[in-house]
Amino acid sequence: MSTPPPSAIPPRLLSSASNFRDLGGHAGLDGRRVRQRRVYRSDHLAGLTPEDRATLQSLGVTHRIDFRGVAESATLPSEVEGLTTLALSIEPTVVHRVQELLAAQQVPTEAETVALMCQTYRGFAREGAPVYARFFRHLLDQPTPLVFHCTAGKDRTGFAAALLLSALGVSRNDIVQDYLLTNHLYVRSPLVEARGPAHVMDVLWSVQPAFLDAAFTTIEQEFGGLPRYLESAMGLGPRELERLRAALLEA
Repeated sequence: MSTPPPSAIPPRLLSSASNFRDLGGHAGLDGRRVRQRRVYRSDHLAGLTPEDRATLQSLGVTHRIDFRGVAESATLPSEVEGLTTLALSIEPTVVHRVQELLAAQQVPTEAETVALMCQTYRGFAREGAPVYARFFRHLLDQPTPLVFHCTAGKDRTGFAAALLLSALGVSRNDIVQDYLLTNHLYVRSPLVEARGPAHVMDVLWSVQPAFLDAAFTTIEQEFGGLPRYLESAMGLGPRELERLRAALLEA
């Protein structure tokens, strides 16, 4: 998969949340477009400017789904007045693993770091399934505009976005292109501590098609494919999928 062309890079909606963007606009099931101004994805929302808080309000966003781990959320509070928060914590295991290796003076190569990221994405699909199932349940139960995020808005958030777009019938190519936009939009926040060799940090703070492929391969091999995964692991049977698509796809 190639990286998105400059013309495909959306304008920045918030100045103080670099990876905030509308998930709408993609062609979904039967060519129906994913509705815009309904679901947004983002990096952490800590340190929003007053102007960006006003923009969030003008977008009608009323709910915030936070995929960050417990310590991450406590270290970098992202509460926004007027937004109801749902914490769906997924701990940043790859960061912990890299820090353990570095503490033991075992510096992973770039390839080894990529392998660790792929392992993390397999975990999203496998062990993280109950958390993502709650994400879908909230989308079904709460129809108002919302934003979901983690720290960088690229991995836990990226997989959530890929699953949602998949459920809406968006092509895999478009899903990967949306996923890769992080490499053009995300700016490492000075509020987030990140230490390590440059070649390691460059992998940890970017996205690659191989990461997402690892998750979808796990879904194919261990769950019998995406339709079965959506139904058995995400709780999206035919009735739930119909409701989700009615809410988030244009007529």
